[in-house]
Amino acid sequence: QVQLVESGGGLVQTGGSLRLSCAASGRTFSTYTMGWFRQAPGKEREFVARITMAGGSTYYADAVKGRFTISRDIAKNTFYLQMNSLKPEDTAIYYCAARSGGSYYVTPSQYEYWGQGTQVTVSS
Repeated sequence: QVQLVESGGGLVQTGGSLRLSCAASGRTFSTYTMGWFRQAPGKEREFVARITMAGGSTYYADAVKGRFTISRDIAKNTFYLQMNSLKPEDTAIYYCAARSGGSYYVTPSQYEYWGQGTQVTVSS
């Protein structure tokens, strides 16, 4: 069974940083695309960033470019989201996701596996 487990969420003030982790298990993910999404209260789930496990190609939503960095550790089947210069509008539940193949997958429907989510709250 494929399992994705997020960790690292919490409360941080505006301008602060957090690093989210997503540990994947139950499958060989060497050819997968791993993504981060977030969902704020009253909003639909939105794309944040994704990375290909094979080549480390990254892609970001405009809202987080220059502030967030996605990375992966192939040996650990883990990928990360380093979030810097956090803003109140970054407050959301953050979900990690995975799907086979490597491309510019940016919608929830394109991802097959999901973690349980981790809360990120940015205070002013």
